[in-house]
Amino acid sequence: MTAVSVFAPAKVNLTLHVVGRRDDGYHLLDSLVAFAGIGDTLTLTEAEVPRFSVSGPFGRAVPQGGDNLVLRAAALVGHARPADIVLNKMLPPSSGIGGGSADAAAAVRGMLALALDTGWDDMASWSDAALRPMAETLLPLGADVPMCLISRPLRARGIGERIDLLPDLPRLPAVFVNPLRAMPTPRVFAALETPDNPPMPETLPEFPSLETFVAWLSTQRNDLEAPARTILPEIGTVTDALAACEGAMLARMSGSGATCFGIFPDKDTAWAAADRLAAGHPGWWVKSAIIGGQGTRALPVAA
Repeated sequence: MTAVSVFAPAKVNLTLHVVGRRDDGYHLLDSLVAFAGIGDTLTLTEAEVPRFSVSGPFGRAVPQGGDNLVLRAAALVGHARPADIVLNKMLPPSSGIGGGSADAAAAVRGMLALALDTGWDDMASWSDAALRPMAETLLPLGADVPMCLISRPLRARGIGERIDLLPDLPRLPAVFVNPLRAMPTPRVFAALETPDNPPMPETLPEFPSLETFVAWLSTQRNDLEAPARTILPEIGTVTDALAACEGAMLARMSGSGATCFGIFPDKDTAWAAADRLAAGHPGWWVKSAIIGGQGTRALPVAA
């Protein structure tokens, strides 16, 4: 194939426990990660020379120079043909849902697809064993990039390099809200009171239903939410608004913010809550989506 389209799903930290800090300053994490049915889209077309452009509502916020994660990630797929890459930027930048990291991972999946010589159907048979070596190669681009490459429910430990895939979690109808304020991750970590916090249980329980899963999630944490609120108190306003929605089961910040999410018992309730929040807060970015695994949807398709 000469052109592919690749979905870059939003990453959601359902939990994010900060459990230590290495001597080199990197924080150690224990995070339960899933992926949502919202995200950016990349289109890659074989070209004589590499090119990159951006469209979409948040396109102006994307750097297009040498620091761009998409370009850096694509360059790591050394055996691929040059590509003209177009990024449709739908997720707000610096928002705690892995937008840039997801885009970089999608670029890698797309470049690998263009490099395939044995047939398009091989894409569907990509195994975790095949993806993991590339995930390790991508770690210098950021701790979120390897997990975004896989786009399936997982537990990430260390600085994000220790990835354990999880059985399918219950599908979580959710509403995402961002007050459209960027949150620089280093600043949030700098405001963290202590890096030494308890991890999740070594063995995670089974989750036979959405209700049991959300009940367990409510006993876990995002250790970056409190420091993020000191920097941007509006995060508290957002989580309070989500928690006050009819049917809301849990409201929490994702990653280092400022995007927050609410979990609801069913799709209709979530979608209705999103409509009401968007109407009441026109300055916020509000989206509804299902949180779960997006590994199949994240595979490249013919463009």
